[in-house]
Amino acid sequence: MSERQAVLSDASGGAGIGDAPEKRTLNIGFMALTDAASVIVAATQGFAEKHGLTLNLQRQSSWAGLRDRLLSGELHAAHSLYGLIYGVQFGLGGAPATNMAVLMGLNQNGQSINLSQPLLAAGVSSGEALLHHAHQQGARLTFAQTFPTGTHAMWLYYWLASQGIHPLHDVDSVVVPPPQMIAHLKARRIDGLCVGEPWSAQAVDEGLGCTVATSQSIWADHPEKVLGCTREFALQYPNTARALIMAVLEASRFIDESEENKRSTAQLLSGRDYVDAPLSAIQPRFLGQYQDGLGHAWQDAHPLRFHGEGAVNLPYLSDAMWFMTQFRRWGLLRSDPDYLGVARQVQQLELYREAAQALNIPIPADMRSATLQDGTRWDGSDPAGYARSFRLHALADSPAVAL
Repeated sequence: MSERQAVLSDASGGAGIGDAPEKRTLNIGFMALTDAASVIVAATQGFAEKHGLTLNLQRQSSWAGLRDRLLSGELHAAHSLYGLIYGVQFGLGGAPATNMAVLMGLNQNGQSINLSQPLLAAGVSSGEALLHHAHQQGARLTFAQTFPTGTHAMWLYYWLASQGIHPLHDVDSVVVPPPQMIAHLKARRIDGLCVGEPWSAQAVDEGLGCTVATSQSIWADHPEKVLGCTREFALQYPNTARALIMAVLEASRFIDESEENKRSTAQLLSGRDYVDAPLSAIQPRFLGQYQDGLGHAWQDAHPLRFHGEGAVNLPYLSDAMWFMTQFRRWGLLRSDPDYLGVARQVQQLELYREAAQALNIPIPADMRSATLQDGTRWDGSDPAGYARSFRLHALADSPAVAL
């Protein structure tokens, strides 16, 4: 451990490590989603000030806009899709290849795949029925996701493929910003969607179809949003980046501490400046209480979570590598990258460990494993082989998707 790392000003968390933040006022981007909660809480409930920062929250209208503002420097950091950060790292979809940084994970779980009311009326309320319908009907179905390299595209593609539906050949895929999903369902422009909450829950509440799968049913405790920035920012302002991690870590821990904290956070999120959606659409799934529009209700075993005693927040190397394997699987990458090498460059493990250590937050190993819905085992040991192991794939045979 370096001398700089060893300097702890307050064992209880206080100001953190070493020198004060180089930059004290930051513009932080977020999308109108409930999984932006820890960033919003950090900025508004005193956690940022505790670590010498003022966070100016800036709600974005689309992931593409958020990406562009990160690259221009208008935003210093942002609540971001995992795959957005790695898409920019590889220069996918027209954005210039730029060295990026994942400071920490923000949440796990909590996204959903919905089918539209017309499909439900036609008797399509399961993956099996959707496969039959897609192959029997003349018109192609259209599914919406939120960003071509993002998590929702990857969950949607993974789920469709697990049902025997090729997401690039058998259906059409379109990009719709999260808050616009409801309008697209009402206008019958889309037959299904994958999106973060509360938009899936609100669609069910408004009778616009059903939730056919949750993302946690695809991969329990999967990686979802991250706190992202350019690598230039993390290198130029390391004390600031560390302080930001600490502020968001403390906010994450606060949210997960009690149901009371979750309820108060849901109330905060419903405000006009943040998610701007009815509390009735936000709170139930925020608390893990699901109903799918088909008469089923349950308390989810793997609900949206923000901290999990630190298990949520480490920027795992294996999580980053999984998204790269899916880019390769679906032809976004034409050849295998140096999976582990790229992940080590982007995931800011040293900064994260310094921040977590100062707050006495447990630090798990940087690789983890899981068995996904289709029975495949992911542990990061053979990413190239994993990308080729699926029955349905595109690899280099399909053109890269434009953003």
